[in-house]
Amino acid sequence: QVQLIESGGGLVQAGGSLRLSCAASGRAFGNRAMGWFRQAPGKEREFVAAISWAGASRYYADSVKGRFTISRDNTKNTIYLQMNSLKPEDTAVYYCSAAETRYSENYYPNYWGQGTQVTVSS
Repeated sequence: QVQLIESGGGLVQAGGSLRLSCAASGRAFGNRAMGWFRQAPGKEREFVAAISWAGASRYYADSVKGRFTISRDNTKNTIYLQMNSLKPEDTAVYYCSAAETRYSENYYPNYWGQGTQVTVSS
């Protein structure tokens, strides 16, 4: 079992930055691919980014490429999402996730955090 707790959400103006963190507990954090999803009001949850178990591979949604960076620190059982040049359309609840596999290609999450709200004002 894996428990995930997100932090770092908040209100920011367009063009600003935020860094989300996700602290994980449970088995084998260092052997799991991890990822971020988001869900805006009235929309389905969508993929944002994923990172492989050692951080060598990273994947991003087209909508965030060049603006968001996913990273991880396996010594702290934590992943991060650095979000720059934020836009109002980035407003959503952001969810951390963990997979049962090491690799982030075709990322499929098995565990979810409770989410953290990000609001970008225009």
